[in-house]
Amino acid sequence: MNKLILFIVIFIGLYSLSYGQKVYRTTNKSEANKIIYITKYKSEADMIVFKTEYRSEATSWSGVWYYTSYKSGADWVIYYTPYKSESDIKVYFTKYKSEAGYKPLDN
Repeated sequence: MNKLILFIVIFIGLYSLSYGQKVYRTTNKSEANKIIYITKYKSEADMIVFKTEYRSEATSWSGVWYYTSYKSGADWVIYYTPYKSESDIKVYFTKYKSEAGYKPLDN
């Protein structure tokens, strides 16, 4: 029974790590698993994003993004679209890490 519990804990931990926010920007829309629209207004955004230089700060749905140079090292392969209607996520880029985060759909 203890082995089963240990397996479940490890599986959940690894699963949550796979949804981090190390991103790779592609110019090919068909490669992307997230289509992103950049908004000028914080109030329109689904996620407030802060770009970091440190890989370790990029955690699951935190809004702190680390751009990687290699697609294989990314959790999200993103494509920036000029059209709000075709986006999966609308983001607003901030200068302040404390503002970063995902905005739930309760507003």
